[in-house]
Amino acid sequence: MTKQPSSPVCYAAEASDTYMGYADRDEILEALNELLEAERAGARVALKSSKAAPADYSRLMQDVQKDEAHWCAMLTRQIRRLDGVPSRKTGAFLGKAMAIPEPFERLAFLNRGQAWVIRKLETLMPRVRDDALHADLKAMADKHRENVELADALLGGRGHDA
Repeated sequence: MTKQPSSPVCYAAEASDTYMGYADRDEILEALNELLEAERAGARVALKSSKAAPADYSRLMQDVQKDEAHWCAMLTRQIRRLDGVPSRKTGAFLGKAMAIPEPFERLAFLNRGQAWVIRKLETLMPRVRDDALHADLKAMADKHRENVELADALLGGRGHDA
């Protein structure tokens, strides 16, 4: 009878998420609340901006406002699912955007905000182990990319640096 070398038992499946390179619950909650505050600001900017002419600008702002409100609801739901408390704050982006009087300049600024959200999501997603949350964040990033493209088209390809 020949003895064969054996490997020690692997306990990787029992390792914590943070040990495996994933974000812990507190880090995720902090990131989700930061995104929630930004989305709330974006929704308000889009709502206030939707009253401006021309019609194609107004329609885009209405669509962006609906999307931002949808993502606020999703983020709130996910925060609560993780036993967190959703922030009630609105990001400083609101005041900065509304200080821009010209509608298309404001749209360019809003587009830079949308690109910031995409970058935040791209940084966060690889660190999220929760499949349901990951799917929601991916859908959010994809929709923000779509909105950036629509705004770029309206702006004639100028206005954001993603």
